[in-house]
Amino acid sequence: MKSFKSEEEARAAGVYISKVKSFVKREGRLTNAQARAIEVNWPSKGLSVEQGLLNFDDVFGRTAPTVLEIGFGMGKSLVEMAAAAPENNFIGIEVHRPGVGACLADAEEAAIENLRVFEHDAVEVLALSIADNSLHRLQLYFPDPWHKTRHHKRRIVQPDFVQNLRSKLAVGGTFHMATDWEQYAEHMMDVMTQAQGFENTSSEGPAGYVPRPDYRPITKFEVRGQKLGHGVWDLIFKRVS
Repeated sequence: MKSFKSEEEARAAGVYISKVKSFVKREGRLTNAQARAIEVNWPSKGLSVEQGLLNFDDVFGRTAPTVLEIGFGMGKSLVEMAAAAPENNFIGIEVHRPGVGACLADAEEAAIENLRVFEHDAVEVLALSIADNSLHRLQLYFPDPWHKTRHHKRRIVQPDFVQNLRSKLAVGGTFHMATDWEQYAEHMMDVMTQAQGFENTSSEGPAGYVPRPDYRPITKFEVRGQKLGHGVWDLIFKRVS
């Protein structure tokens, strides 16, 4: 950004400015099955920011509502959602390569055709690959809470991020968050209740949480937490303008 006086000036000139990442990339070790799944399935199910703005009709070969999930982990719940809703397109973003491999392996085993994946930073994917007003739903389930105060700036749910994703949702589209960390749920609620262009869908009022919708599977991690008495908070905000 050396030639620009501010980020706003750079953005006006059409220059994308990379920010502090909201994750720590963990390469991990690929199993043989995960490596094979990436090699075999990436040509048909892999997406790259080098492709530029995506036309979902071209990507999926049809016109359908598109759901995007940020940070799908090992991908089991994403594959389950894609299998349960064949009428929707699903795109997943994950930086952990073994997770990408596991997701593609499960998708192959289940013969899932309505799923595509990125192995890339979500902020850059949104900026470079997702057209405005194109998403039906955006999902963010159990992101890293960065619970230490000095790390709060790394939490992905921040005002700037929310406004960036707002432009990617169609009017009427929803941003669905879930966390098992109560302080992060409160942080999410604080950011979203102040976010321009969004409305809480909770029947409990503008600062209310929602019951887990049927389309979000309960993960093993979540079940284990519930047995230990941990809570889970779901927030669903709709883009209204």
